[in-house]
Amino acid sequence: MIEIERKFLVKSEAFKSEAFKQTRLIQGYLNSHKERAVRVRIKGDLGFLTVKGASTANGLSRFEWEKEISKPEAEALLNLCEPGIIDKIRYEVKVKNHTFEVDEFFGENEGLIVAEVELNAENETFEKPLWLGEEVTGDAKYYNSQLSNNPYKTW
Repeated sequence: MIEIERKFLVKSEAFKSEAFKQTRLIQGYLNSHKERAVRVRIKGDLGFLTVKGASTANGLSRFEWEKEISKPEAEALLNLCEPGIIDKIRYEVKVKNHTFEVDEFFGENEGLIVAEVELNAENETFEKPLWLGEEVTGDAKYYNSQLSNNPYKTW
């Protein structure tokens, strides 16, 4: 249940033509504390409840637990969330042996596009596509839980 990922800004929309899947995500936070975040997400017709722990010092790893719930349950829980609902489309792009999840944000975070790649080990190598920009792994302001409190449009 340890998630290892690296996060990058995206410098072009070329990823859209390479995506094999795209899904609208609506999510909110019941708790967005830096030591633990409790997220409610609607992904298509499914709901999810996720708990994330604090990141390691380098920002690469953290505890993550997720449970599927019904969409009506997720919709009800979204009404209890802190202000700042996240609205985004997630594009999935296969690059060699890895799948990048590219999030294009809307609403108060419109204009922000971030890509994440999950790894099996912190030192795992992967090919970086041309549309990948600056690495922001470990920069808390790019965490969705922080974007809900301090949206991109206010920076």
